[in-house]
Amino acid sequence: QVQLVESGGELVQAGGSLRLSCAASGLTFSRYAMGWFRQAPGKAREFVAAINWSGTSTYYADSVKGRFTISRDNAKNMVYLQMNSLKPSDTAVYYCAADLRPFSTVVASNEPEYDYWGQGTQVTVSS
Repeated sequence: QVQLVESGGELVQAGGSLRLSCAASGLTFSRYAMGWFRQAPGKAREFVAAINWSGTSTYYADSVKGRFTISRDNAKNMVYLQMNSLKPSDTAVYYCAADLRPFSTVVASNEPEYDYWGQGTQVTVSS
């Protein structure tokens, strides 16, 4: 079965950096786009970033553009989210997700387009 396991979340001061990782198993990882979403306390889950199957196309929410970078290593079945210049408003549980449309040309930002989700990792940014 498909499993996505996030790691790397922790408490960090504003202005700091974190790198989140997501390990995928149970799927031919290199065929599928991956995304990162987040959910802050009391708020709906929101899109953060996505990357296509080959890593050649990325898409970011306006709120993180220029600060966050999504990348992937298909040889290791891993997707990453490098987060720089963190703000208290970035505090949330971060989830990775897999879009199981093989070799899709779409880099999706909508939750229904993703088929599998991880359990999430907590990121807390203190002011």
